[in-house]
Amino acid sequence: MDAVADRMRVFLRERVLPVEKALIAGDAAALRQAQDAARAAGLWALPLPVALGGQGLPLAEYAELAVVEGHSDAGPAVTGSDLLLDATMLDAYGSSTVRDRFLRPMVAGAAPPSFAMTEPGQAGSDPATLATTAVRAGDAYVLTGRKWFTSRAALAAFTTVACRTDDGGVSLIVVPAESLRIVREIPVLGAGGQYELQLDGVRVPADHLLGAAGAGLAIAGERLALGRTLRCLRWLGQAQRAFDLMRDRLRTRIVRGQPLASRELLHGYVFDSHAELAAAGALTRAAVTALGTGADVKNAVATAKVVTARAFDAIVDRAIQVYGAEGLTDDTPLAMLHRTARAARILDGPDETHISAVARRLLTSPPAAALS
Repeated sequence: MDAVADRMRVFLRERVLPVEKALIAGDAAALRQAQDAARAAGLWALPLPVALGGQGLPLAEYAELAVVEGHSDAGPAVTGSDLLLDATMLDAYGSSTVRDRFLRPMVAGAAPPSFAMTEPGQAGSDPATLATTAVRAGDAYVLTGRKWFTSRAALAAFTTVACRTDDGGVSLIVVPAESLRIVREIPVLGAGGQYELQLDGVRVPADHLLGAAGAGLAIAGERLALGRTLRCLRWLGQAQRAFDLMRDRLRTRIVRGQPLASRELLHGYVFDSHAELAAAGALTRAAVTALGTGADVKNAVATAKVVTARAFDAIVDRAIQVYGAEGLTDDTPLAMLHRTARAARILDGPDETHISAVARRLLTSPPAAALS
């Protein structure tokens, strides 16, 4: 894996970072060119199943590569590894129609996905409040509702929509992009990429349902556990990038004849960031192990998510402080990293929700055996 990681670092440095702003802004042509380069470099779809056209790396082996990819928020999209969640979900629960129409073209890079769960005016962390409905009408479902914070919807060929079906449960249904109406792009701390969607009585074939009707929460739960862990791995990469920028600035910025690195007050920034990265890395790798063994997955993933998001946010904040006013501009990657880091504490459930859930489980679990 070390050799692949080295190739990934070179690829990011030479093919991703120079066009990073265009990629993050949603430039479709720049993305296609970068993805073609990833294929040529043998770095396309590393963790996706071989049967679907990927390279089949298990999560335990892919994890360190995910950290390298994560140095840029655009890295996973360029290398196709951001398709892992949708590929895993559609492979396990999609009908033959879904697999042929959406899954295989997606893994080939021809049908980008998106996922629509949250809704305006509803608590995104509480699926019981979902108001989007899917009513069975013969051999189809008719979907009505509104979604928002749907990533990359403008580029997507399809969107998997969480909705309430006739049985009262939550289901997941794959909806072709042409059936959705984009209401607006939602700026997040000044940057785009998130969308609000409207479903106006959209008719979708019944075989676009994933799994059984009412099984959506269980399927989404599997997706979220893997998704949160992948986010943590990629946040580690971006946190390391901010840490590296901060250290370089401390060594090279001269103030009153001395480098900033000579100021003992700033040594605390370096130590705290180093310690937080180490702790977040250990917890995230423990979550990877838990996903592989199935032991204590909920606590492992939730704890990693909270600690890694906090570390990422704190490290970027310190790096901006070291850079001063320049750190607030787009002349450095720090403003971009700050947007991602601040959102990290809300994405995939706010920190407070995870903290409370872990605490409840710990308080109701049997006590550890006492020492004799």
